[in-house]
Amino acid sequence: MMPVPHDSAKTALRRVALLTGAAALVATAALVAPPGMTSAADPPPSHRAQYHFTVPDHWKNDPQRPVFVDGKFHYYYLYNADYDADPTANFGTAWRLATTYDGVVFADQGIAAPKKTNANYDLWSGSAVVDHAGTAGFGAGAVVMLVTQMDHPTPLQQANASGPQAQFLWYSIDGGRTFRPSGEQPVIPNGGRADFRDPKVIWDAERGRWVALIAERDRVSFYTSPDLRNWTRRWEYVNAGIGTIECPDLFPIRADDGTVKWVFGVSANGYATNEPATYAYWTGSFDGTSFRFDAAAPQWLDHGFDWYGAVTWEDPAAPLDRRYAVGWMNNWDYAHTTPTWSADGFNGTDSITRHIRLKRFGSGFSLVSEPVAALRAIATSTRRIGDVRVDGFLPLAYRGDAFQIEADVTRATAANVGLQLRRSADGSRHADVGVTETYAYLNRGQTGHPGNPWKLESRTPVGSTHDTVHLRILVDRTTIEVFVDDGRYVHSSQVFAPHADQGVALYTSGGAATFRNLTITEFGSVQQRPARLLADFEGTGWGGGWSATGAFSALSPVPADLPGQVGRQVADTFAGSDAATGTITSPPFVVDRNFVHFLIAGGDHPLGAEPATSVQLLVDGQPVRTATGDDSARLRHVTWDVRDLAGRTAAFQILDDATGEWGHLMVDQVILSD
Repeated sequence: MMPVPHDSAKTALRRVALLTGAAALVATAALVAPPGMTSAADPPPSHRAQYHFTVPDHWKNDPQRPVFVDGKFHYYYLYNADYDADPTANFGTAWRLATTYDGVVFADQGIAAPKKTNANYDLWSGSAVVDHAGTAGFGAGAVVMLVTQMDHPTPLQQANASGPQAQFLWYSIDGGRTFRPSGEQPVIPNGGRADFRDPKVIWDAERGRWVALIAERDRVSFYTSPDLRNWTRRWEYVNAGIGTIECPDLFPIRADDGTVKWVFGVSANGYATNEPATYAYWTGSFDGTSFRFDAAAPQWLDHGFDWYGAVTWEDPAAPLDRRYAVGWMNNWDYAHTTPTWSADGFNGTDSITRHIRLKRFGSGFSLVSEPVAALRAIATSTRRIGDVRVDGFLPLAYRGDAFQIEADVTRATAANVGLQLRRSADGSRHADVGVTETYAYLNRGQTGHPGNPWKLESRTPVGSTHDTVHLRILVDRTTIEVFVDDGRYVHSSQVFAPHADQGVALYTSGGAATFRNLTITEFGSVQQRPARLLADFEGTGWGGGWSATGAFSALSPVPADLPGQVGRQVADTFAGSDAATGTITSPPFVVDRNFVHFLIAGGDHPLGAEPATSVQLLVDGQPVRTATGDDSARLRHVTWDVRDLAGRTAAFQILDDATGEWGHLMVDQVILSD
């Protein structure tokens, strides 16, 4: 435990050494919530995080590196819609998509790359890139992903996820909204390895080629390619001392002193050497083939227990000077025991999105982190308490489970100084964030969950002469993230406190301390409205409640292999010949999202220039939006802005009246989303 043991600190806290006299009255008065200030006195009805990204339903795990397309980030993650069938079984993951402009507010777009689309079953981690030059042959600007799948697994291998891992190519021609596999054969075969996954792809501009890093349990292999299809193995890094290596990363970044360094990172288990199980990284140089390390020992981008499978990506505003980063806030040791599942029907929360920079410290370099500035834009209130001197224990007149608390902590004579968060009314439960003479810590041991006796307190160094430490602490309904000083050290951990535990208290032991510029900020909700899939045409009929007329009344979706297609089937009005005519119409739905998205190919015969091949949005039986094909079999993405129709009842209709050349349409993946 701590040099100033928590047991002795607890004893001091339980004595509740109260402030006395006028100083106590002044300090207490400063902490009283002003009129109209939300103090979250009523327990929230949900465990769902208020201002962190959460999966809309079921399960998520690894984040996938976002790509920047059309002015916004496309953020992908592994998603399992079958999780509720049996949380302990493998039912496979797909890639789900959410879009964001700022890394704080996200809009769910549904599944971008469905599982079980081909013989390789589900999709695991990988990375997407924008192929600006069209090197892979899908066209300039196509979004291409290299992803791990099992290479033609047997049914038994599908069931237990034991099939041979290999790297496969998928592509998107609609700006990264939906992906289709490019065949069923791997572009980087397994070669007999038990672990061979999580490819991370970057463009090496200096040499005009792609580089891929692949995790192989105790090593990372480096590959290069001119076209994302043909790969050559170049080098490998071996490290048997940090557990199973996953989710590698590689990027250049310019430090605060102008030095440009390369950073090589992996998700790894450092417990064997009393280190974290988060994101290990090294600074050094990269020659296009191999990485040269500045030091053999890794540094860690997070020291908590729940920041795994992390990804980093460029900030387009300053691509060489700073990056974004996000991690999965869970741990495989207790991944399936989160109370969000039983309470709210989901299991999957991300850390806050960070900006990371590189700073020189002495003769070396380290990454530093801070929450993205856009977090300030969702602040709903800020309470500036000022300076508070504490000698013992001081509860604040504040309750909350989704806020930020920030202060410069001057230890003075105190040996241990900190904050109790998510504190129960009787003081028996709380999470502690604090600073001793030698280290900062986050301790969740008295919250009751997770129950691992050896994953309770994370620690990071603090210099013995460092009398003032800046703490920025993000508390959400199931998480605590602590940014120490300039963010060189961060602790990110799940904390599953009971709903009613919303108290906050300050404490010291062994002397007095001052919390300067103490500030509490509350944030609004960023919970996503899940996208609504109106039709994917993957069933044996048009879909529940859909109706058809004319030649299509006795037909159903058909298997196809069209450029840009999602899944195995599409709605196709060819029906054996261009002579087929009729309509296919969805059941009525309320317009309760901002946009309608779909894929369309086929005849260019717009509504109004009869006979038409068109799709339309009907309101009161009249078309208010319409689109047609472009005389090709290439499915293109169409978006209708329907914000002006909010609350109205509408229907989506496919109309085919044309009987001549290109007298048919192909339609796929109709989604209502924000």
